[in-house]
Amino acid sequence: MTDFAQVPLPRPTALSQPFWDAANEGRLILQRCGACGVYRWTPQILCTACLSEEFSWEEVSGRGTLYSYTIVHRAPLAAFETPYVLATVELEEGPLMLTQIVESAHERLAVDAPVEVAFTRANEAINLYTFRLS
Repeated sequence: MTDFAQVPLPRPTALSQPFWDAANEGRLILQRCGACGVYRWTPQILCTACLSEEFSWEEVSGRGTLYSYTIVHRAPLAAFETPYVLATVELEEGPLMLTQIVESAHERLAVDAPVEVAFTRANEAINLYTFRLS
């Protein structure tokens, strides 16, 4: 098990705080452009598609597909339990999210495999978004 007291964790900012608050409630939310409707990840001030400053936070399905992955055998810090799966997930709503695949046998991993959001409690303030095979 990863020792979260020994690893760097996200530091929410004014812009990203709504995301982390929702994650602490077990919900996945993303910014959605008020002008063109595109979902985006990571939180940004401007839309990456049309440069609009208008956005709202909207809950998303938490479902997607495994876009790419690697199995890490040599962790950057001793606190990380290896092996672990570092992955990019493509959400049904479009954005790509860098994440970790948990609760899934490594031999079952395949590009385009369906995944769903899971959350991993790091501490009282941070619930990490992770994904698992669905």
